[in-house]
Amino acid sequence: MKNLIVTLAAFAAVAVWGGNRACVAGACAEKACGEDVLKERLPEIFAKAAAHYKALDAAATPLMKNPKMRGGCGTPHGWKGSTGELDMRSIYWWTAGHYPGSLWYLYEATGDVFFKERATAWTEIIAPNSKVSDNHDVGFIMYCSFGNARRILKTDRYDALLLETAASLSKRFNDRLGLIRSWGKIEETKDFLVIPDNMMNLELLEWAAKAKGGDARFDAIARSHSDVTMRNHFRADGGTYHVLNYCQSDGRVQEIRRGQGASCFTAWSRGQSWAIYGYTMMYRETRESRYLDFAKKLADFAIGNPNMPEDGVPFWDYGAPGEERDTSAASIMASGLLELAAFTGGEKGRAYRAFAVKQLLSLASPAYFSEGGEIGHFLLKHGVGHKPGKSEVDAPLDYGDYYFLEALLRVR
Repeated sequence: MKNLIVTLAAFAAVAVWGGNRACVAGACAEKACGEDVLKERLPEIFAKAAAHYKALDAAATPLMKNPKMRGGCGTPHGWKGSTGELDMRSIYWWTAGHYPGSLWYLYEATGDVFFKERATAWTEIIAPNSKVSDNHDVGFIMYCSFGNARRILKTDRYDALLLETAASLSKRFNDRLGLIRSWGKIEETKDFLVIPDNMMNLELLEWAAKAKGGDARFDAIARSHSDVTMRNHFRADGGTYHVLNYCQSDGRVQEIRRGQGASCFTAWSRGQSWAIYGYTMMYRETRESRYLDFAKKLADFAIGNPNMPEDGVPFWDYGAPGEERDTSAASIMASGLLELAAFTGGEKGRAYRAFAVKQLLSLASPAYFSEGGEIGHFLLKHGVGHKPGKSEVDAPLDYGDYYFLEALLRVR
C-alpha cells in the first residue's frame, strides 16, 4: 500500500502540459513527490534486476552456442510465453547487443564482478558484426555492447573493432540522398527504406569521428542523415512516420509505409521514442541547436498527446488508445528525456525530468516489473515488438530492459 501511495504521488507531479500535461512548477516539487522516491528505491530496483539477470544468464548460457543459428551462437532476446522457453536469436539479430549491454549496466550499477565476467563473454561473441554492412543495426549491436565495455572498463582494446563497425555502417550511406539505408540491400535500386530507429545508430558514427584513428566523414554522414530525416520523416505536429521509401533518382519520398505502426497517419510510439533519444544524442555530440529544438518538439508531441496514459507508459501507437501498452517505448523515452532535460534546463527541463521519473516509477511498479520467472527473468512486462506482424505482442523485450537500466543509471 505504501508503494502504491508514493507512486500515485509521483504521478500527481505531472499535470497539464501545454494544452494537456505539464509540470506544475511550484506545486510539483518533483524532488519530494517523485525523484526522491525513485532515488530511495534505486538500490532495491537494481538488486531485483540483478537477481533476475543472474537467473536469466543461468538459463541462457547453455543455449549460447547453437550450430543451427547464423554465426553458431545466439543471445537471449525474449520469452516465448506459449511454450515457456527463452527466445534466443542469432548474434546477427538486430538486438544482439542489448543483452550484453544490460549486463554491463548491471555491473556499473552493482559493482558485482559476476556481471563484468558475463558481460565480457556475451559481448565478445558478437564481434563478427563489425564486418556487417547488410543492415543499419550494427550501431545498436556493437555500441550498446562494446561501446559500454570500453566506457565502463576505460579501455581502448575494442576501439579498432568499433571503428571497423562504423566503416561497415557507412557503406549503407547514399551520397545523393544524404541518408543511410535502413532496410534492403545496398545495391537495390527500386526501394530505399528509412526508419526513425536508424537515428540510434548514429551515436557509433559520432564516437568514431572523434576517436583516435577515426574519420571526420563519419560525423558528416551522421549529420546528413539527421538533417534529411528531420526534414521528411515527421509531420508538422512532431509525430513520426515509421517507414519512408525514397526515390533514388531525385530524392523525393515516393511512398509512406505503415511499418510497425497502426497506420500511415498515426505515430508508432517506439519510433517516436527512438527519435526523441536520437536527436537529443545528436545535440550532445554536435551542439547544433537545431537538433535540440527538434528533440523538444518530438518530446512535446509525446508528452502532450491526448492519448498518452496518465502513468506515462504509451500505448503501442499513439493512434491506438486502449490497446496494448509498450514498456520499451516508455523506457527509451524516459532515458532520452533525462538527457534532454539536462540540456534544456529551466522549468521545461524540470518538467521533462519529472515526466521521465514518473515513467520510471511506473515501470518499476508491479504493473510492469516482473516477479520471479514469470517472463523468463526479463525485467519489463508488456512490451510490443511488431503488432501488425503479430510478433511479440504483450511480451518482454531485451531492449526495453536495456533502456530501463540506462535510464535508472542516468537518474542515479
